[in-house]
Amino acid sequence: MPSVAVKLYSVFFKFLLKHRLQSRIQNPLDDDGSSFGVSSRPEESIAAANPSFGDGGVATKDIHIDPLTSLSIRIFLPNTCLGSDLSSKAARVRAGTKGSNPDFGSVPKDPSSSLHRRNSYGSYETSNLMNMTDSNRRNSYDCVNDDSSLKSEGGVYRGYSPSVENSRKLPVMLQFHGGGFVSGSSDSVANDFFCRRIAKLCDVIVLAVGYRLAPENRYPAAFEDGLKVLHWLAKQANLAECSKSLGNTRGAELRKADVHQRHITDAFGASMVEPWLAAHGDPSRCVLLGVSCGANIADYVARKSVEVGRLLDPVKVVAQVLMYPFFIGSIPTHSEIKLANSYFYDKAMCILAWKLFLPEEEFSLDHPAANPLIPDRGPPLKRMPPTLSVVAEHDWMRDRAIAYSEELRKVNVDAPVLEYKDAVHEFATLDMLLKTPQAQACAEDIAIWVKKYISLRGHEFSY
Repeated sequence: MPSVAVKLYSVFFKFLLKHRLQSRIQNPLDDDGSSFGVSSRPEESIAAANPSFGDGGVATKDIHIDPLTSLSIRIFLPNTCLGSDLSSKAARVRAGTKGSNPDFGSVPKDPSSSLHRRNSYGSYETSNLMNMTDSNRRNSYDCVNDDSSLKSEGGVYRGYSPSVENSRKLPVMLQFHGGGFVSGSSDSVANDFFCRRIAKLCDVIVLAVGYRLAPENRYPAAFEDGLKVLHWLAKQANLAECSKSLGNTRGAELRKADVHQRHITDAFGASMVEPWLAAHGDPSRCVLLGVSCGANIADYVARKSVEVGRLLDPVKVVAQVLMYPFFIGSIPTHSEIKLANSYFYDKAMCILAWKLFLPEEEFSLDHPAANPLIPDRGPPLKRMPPTLSVVAEHDWMRDRAIAYSEELRKVNVDAPVLEYKDAVHEFATLDMLLKTPQAQACAEDIAIWVKKYISLRGHEFSY
């Protein structure tokens, strides 16, 4: 059974949540409500973005990607994306020494020696790459920088050109936070902590999606935002290639084609290329991870990615992780009956959240957004990407998530279920539970499974 502390916090949590939900029903549109939308609440504790590797070896930045709505993302970039020369500098900024990095093992003291690159499992790979400290690079904005300008005095990482030979490409993971569609944010303290952990363990670039919240923005706003980020990622990859082709033009060839190429590049928005993704992102290894209601969004995005197929090139969704998905239905399951008054999110409050999210004329517990087991919900299940489901013993939503996994396995989709004993809904992502051994173990288990689909043969160990 959960500890006494968890039980007491659950009572307090449900009291506050019920009050907030009822207030939003009475005042569905407050001063923040508009067509622009909201993606965070005043009561959320926000973690500031930090574009340096000093905070646990993960740099972050916020980007507002849609001028018409409040849709934004927070990028989490682990320092394993760098060659060891820059990685070790970032480590020394964090450790305050010129010695070894306790998190990543020892690094060469001689910057002119062969570069050693650390892989996801702690060892170093040696390569005879060019000396990074003496090289000049053309960044994604067509400016030539030396490596000393990549970070400011405070260790801030700016990013560099995708044409750099020694930049390490990492898979990209889209993460959708929880909160019943009515609360939560991509930059909350809890979500920031969780995404940093996942970025380090999975060795991926995490894009935490700040989708629009209900009731100001009802269905399908949050789902459309998730798909919009996937299309934005595809556009970024194509713009980076366009910028890269311009950066590779040299000499007389550059002088002849300069004006024409610059015009074409600017027309396609090359100045809008996100340098971190351009330098380090590999969208052909894209993973979706959804937490609670975010899992519903992730599953929707996965289905749409199957429908559009090559129109998303070069983005390819290779796997998805559904953490205690926010599934429900009109015919109750065994767990929905037995655990209806379970910890943190009981069934009555979740139905209230669905009423705030779904338009009044569309409200149904068998809505396609709510029930994954209704027929004709989308493309055939056999075309779905591999799907890992994480469920908790004391979560009333667990049975429907398990049933969905069983349906996927019937059509030969790799769809394992990880069930955690004595666990509650959001046991690995809720603020007070993030630092528990069970939350750490869950993140590690996710990393083990995800790496089976994002590993490159000959570079990373494949499970």
